[in-house]
Amino acid sequence: MYRRREEDPEFLLVHPGGPFWKNKDLGAWTIPKGEIQPGEDPLEAAQREFQEELGFKPAGNFLPLTPIKQKAGKVVQVWAATGEWDPAQLKSNTFTLEWPPHSGKLQEFPEVDQAAFFDLQTARLKINPAQIALLEELDKQLNA
Repeated sequence: MYRRREEDPEFLLVHPGGPFWKNKDLGAWTIPKGEIQPGEDPLEAAQREFQEELGFKPAGNFLPLTPIKQKAGKVVQVWAATGEWDPAQLKSNTFTLEWPPHSGKLQEFPEVDQAAFFDLQTARLKINPAQIALLEELDKQLNA
């Protein structure tokens, strides 16, 4: 999701929840994303994952971007849409993890613990480096 402030776009990024990401910032943020279920339409999967991670379903015209491959080999298909949303309204689903490791104690953590809109310069620093190309492609299309 992106929005315009003055002439420049701002990009919505999310910070992963859980203890592994707690003290990580630069390079740790990501676009909302997740797994496509067997037989599921990729755009519908993207909308479902967005809703699960943020608490609302995006709407509007979806602009497909060039898929990227992350460091671990995962291919990410992406659509961009313009929209307004208040990150203070974040309502993420949760996951269960044994924490601390080998403690036998299960704890629940939000899948996403923060969301924010960033200008391009800041978003480039915050986002997973493999996803920078997505920001740059969208910025180029918006300014064409």
